[in-house]
Amino acid sequence: MQIEKLPPVKATLQPSNHPYLNGAWTPQHEEVTATDLDVIEGRIPDDIDGVYLRNTENQLHQPLGRYHPFDGDGMIHQIDFKGGKASYRNRFVRTRCFQAEQEAEGSLWGGLMDKASMSLRPGFGAHGSLKDSSSTDIIVHGGKAVSTFYQCGEGYVLDPETLAQEGVASWVPLDGISAHPKVDQRTGELLFFNYSKHAPYMHYGVVNRSGQLVHYVPIPLPGPRLPHDMMFTQNWSILCDFPLFWDQELLKRNVHVTRLHEGLPSRFALIPRFGQPEDIRWFEADPTFVLHFINAYEEGDEVVLDGYFEEDPYPPPLDNAEGYGHMMAYVDEHSFKPKLHRWRFNLADGTTREERLDDRILEFGMMNQSYLGQPYRYAYSTTSKPGWFLFNGFVKHDMVTGDSWPLELPEDVYGSEAPFAPRVGAVDEDDGYLVSFVTDENRGTSECILIDCKRFEEGPVCRIALPHKISSGTHAHWADRSVL
Repeated sequence: MQIEKLPPVKATLQPSNHPYLNGAWTPQHEEVTATDLDVIEGRIPDDIDGVYLRNTENQLHQPLGRYHPFDGDGMIHQIDFKGGKASYRNRFVRTRCFQAEQEAEGSLWGGLMDKASMSLRPGFGAHGSLKDSSSTDIIVHGGKAVSTFYQCGEGYVLDPETLAQEGVASWVPLDGISAHPKVDQRTGELLFFNYSKHAPYMHYGVVNRSGQLVHYVPIPLPGPRLPHDMMFTQNWSILCDFPLFWDQELLKRNVHVTRLHEGLPSRFALIPRFGQPEDIRWFEADPTFVLHFINAYEEGDEVVLDGYFEEDPYPPPLDNAEGYGHMMAYVDEHSFKPKLHRWRFNLADGTTREERLDDRILEFGMMNQSYLGQPYRYAYSTTSKPGWFLFNGFVKHDMVTGDSWPLELPEDVYGSEAPFAPRVGAVDEDDGYLVSFVTDENRGTSECILIDCKRFEEGPVCRIALPHKISSGTHAHWADRSVL
């Protein structure tokens, strides 16, 4: 392995016992480029060609208040596969806030658990006082990587192969974009939404394959909401209004505390891709909150939506969490209990049908992106360590037969969101690999693993050493060479 280290960035973070600044969540401050990565086990297949991108949170400066893991500075980790070889690089996302704190040599913004007044400068996002760290999601659209912030940020563009940074996406509107824009590979269009504390509280937009904002309309809501994800089919875009959102009385005092509003249903807005507000079809469903969807498609008169229904979206704090009980519960899947779930919205009679597909705690689902918005068969979820935001395994689901295949990681080895990488010359939907970075807390190392989805339960067919231990994080993306 050949390693080139970049000049260090400025960091002022002090050691602490914070649960999400240690262990598998220890921030990584080093930026490197590494070529000819060493193979630990197996061999790198020569039928995988593209890049795996993962976004992580890596706090650089001493927090002004109480640190939440979603406050951390965004860093993109990339592994590039080509011709049976692999290279790696990682870079901080040079957001406006990152650059400002580098100049100030310290934190300028409070975080999720702090009062808005703690921030030393005006902030970003629907919250209005946060640092846009662009540390949540990463996708590829029009040949460019776009990193995003979970609570509506500016959207930052990078070259997916070199991670060279190109600044804020030109098409991002004033209210920003939410963390999970979607790309329709059939049309090359990017679909997104945003939300805010001012009427109409949500907007929906479409960006064409050339990076031009070609559609942007309001989605009127009764008040400020906190949706996180969206989905689409061939003809419809699906947006959400869940009963978990800011306490309205506290919000009048600029205090941002979420509450589960009893008696309110979940609502789903179906809007034609280029529709207007008057075209929206609203459907009600059982109250819940959904962090992430997997896919949606049309089937006769119905629009079918698959995702993770939270059984307890407002969980009680965890015990013995050293003052971080609420925060620890909100990032612990075994507290809010997401379950694989299906909604069916009937366009003929306006009714909703729901179905539980698996009773296990599952989240962060991925699938073959070429089937996004279309009928599909296979989904890949993560399992998690009780009490922690740490992935300890994967489950492959056959969404047609209901069969599933689990794969557990070794003790104290934690994975990342694992997208599907189609094999070069793939002949069917699951002909390819799951790709994931894993961190081994037993050895203090990280590596990349490839799982052959045709032989899922056999475990990794290849393990590749990374040049340093990486921090855990949120989302990841696979991009074939053909879309780069």
